[in-house]
Formats: sequence, C-alpha cells, structure tokens
Amino acid sequence: MHAKTDSEGTSVDTTWPPRSPPRRPVYYVQSPSNHDVEKMSYDGSSPAGSPPHHFYHCSPIHHSRESSTSRFSASLKNPRSLSAWKHVQLNGHRRAGLDDDDDDDGDEFVAGGDRGFGSSRYNSVRVYILGLCFFVLLFTLFCLILWGTSKSYAPKISVKSMVFENFNVQAGNDGSGVPTDMLSLNSTVKIHYRNPGTFFAVHVTSTPLELHYFQLKLASGQMKKFSQPRKSGRTVITVVNAHQVPMYGGVPVLANAYTNMGRVAVPLNLTFTVRSRAYILGRLVKSKFYTKVRCRLTLHGNHLGTPHNLTNACFYG
Repeated sequence: MHAKTDSEGTSVDTTWPPRSPPRRPVYYVQSPSNHDVEKMSYDGSSPAGSPPHHFYHCSPIHHSRESSTSRFSASLKNPRSLSAWKHVQLNGHRRAGLDDDDDDDGDEFVAGGDRGFGSSRYNSVRVYILGLCFFVLLFTLFCLILWGTSKSYAPKISVKSMVFENFNVQAGNDGSGVPTDMLSLNSTVKIHYRNPGTFFAVHVTSTPLELHYFQLKLASGQMKKFSQPRKSGRTVITVVNAHQVPMYGGVPVLANAYTNMGRVAVPLNLTFTVRSRAYILGRLVKSKFYTKVRCRLTLHGNHLGTPHNLTNACFYG
C-alpha cells in the first residue's frame, strides 16, 4: 500500500458536498507531507514496514488552516463545486434576512401591544374621571334639592307679650356733667319660636332687642342663643331694660312724669332680627333664615306690671 499524496487528498475533499461551517462540525484527513513521502521512498520502506505507533501530530489551528486551503483550492479546480458553495452562501444570507424580518415583525408586534395597553389604560382613566364628575354632579344636585326643600320650612316666630315692670324718670347729669332727665325702666318680652323642619335642627341667635321713641333708643336687651330640634318649639323670655339713660329733652311727653306718672303715655317701637341657621348635611349644606320683627306698643304709666298683648301688633319680614 502506498501513502496518499496531496493531490489525492484534495480530490477526495472535492467530492464532499458543500456545507456551512458554523452549522455542523467538519472532519478532515491529514495526509503526510511530500517530504515524508520522499523519505519513505528513498528508504525503500513501505507502510507495512513502518512502526505500528507512528503518528503525525499537529495543532487544531493547523488542521483548520490546511482544510480551508484544501477546500478553496478544490473549489477553484471544480467550478461546479464553487457555484454550489455560492448557492449555499446565498441561501444562508436569505435565511438570515428572513430571520431579521421576523425579529422586526416581533418588535412591531410588541410595540403594538404596548400601544394597545396604553390605550386601554387611558380609557380606564377617562372612565374614572367621567365617573367622578358624574358623582360630583349627582351629589351637587342632591344638595341643591335638600337646600331648596329646607326653604319651605322657615321658622315660625311670634312675639306674644311685653310687660313693663317699672318705669322711672328723674333729674340727673350725664357722663360729662350736663344736667338732663334720666330714664330707667325694666321690662320682659315673651317670644315663641318653632322649628317646623322635619330633617334638620336650627341654631338661633338674634340682634339686640331695642326700644325706640322714634329715633331715640331708650332700652335694649339680648336674647340668649339656643339650638332648636326638628319639629319642636319653645318660648323665650328676654329682658329689655335701661338704666339712667339721658333724655336731653328728646321725649316731651315725659315732662309731666315728675308730678303725675299715671297719666304718662309713651309710644314705643320694639325692633330686632332673629337669625336661624340650619345645618342640613353637616357644613356642606347650610340654610339661613332671617326674620325681622317690629312691634308697636304704648307705655302707660298706670299699666305697669300688666302684659301688653303683641300678637297682632308686630310685623315680620
């Protein structure tokens, strides 16, 4: 048997079908070099006479370089093989292009999914905002209904009577020392208050109750504030008094008060304003009621201690 030459190794390589190096491992047969062949021919030795454990060792890099050189030289010698190699490379490039397109399509699909998720999230936020606006509108409408309903339950105020317990006029001096007539009186006013509201209580205050002789204020008093439950009423008694109020001659009917108090008759006006506040829905819905009261009466010196009926003598507004 004779050893194979380089040309024979190359011809054997050309018969292999072209393969893509990165996809499958390729195995090659290492042939002895020309120098070794010549040495063997010169010595007259044969492969059978060679040592049984004689091997040729080379590095993997050397193997790959020689195999690639052998394949390239075989392709140059065989045009058919070269065309097949180009065809394989072309198919590989096309396949790579299809893979890139698939990756792009996948990216577009992911991007489309992100856009769909963002759109659904935007729709959810919009639904929440619309629901909140609808709730606020409905709650406002409900509050307006309560407020309008409460206006039909205005408090009922009635001044029942007024009693002058004492009345006195005497000479004196004001704070600056000017001599003038000084007036003192004490009286009580009975007021009936009722809250007809069926679903709210009221908090009641008032302005001072004042007694006027035309434009001159003679006496005043303050009603105590209170809270009135729903569908209930009470009677409030307020003290109206005066102590050493200078007249400065402003009340001519009191000229004879020194000598004959029983014949004194002084026309007076009782005025005040009652303020009622209803907290229907906490502090959110409040309803206010203002009632102005004006009563006409006459102070008689001979009727002290007698109640003056004011049921039909008062005006409310």
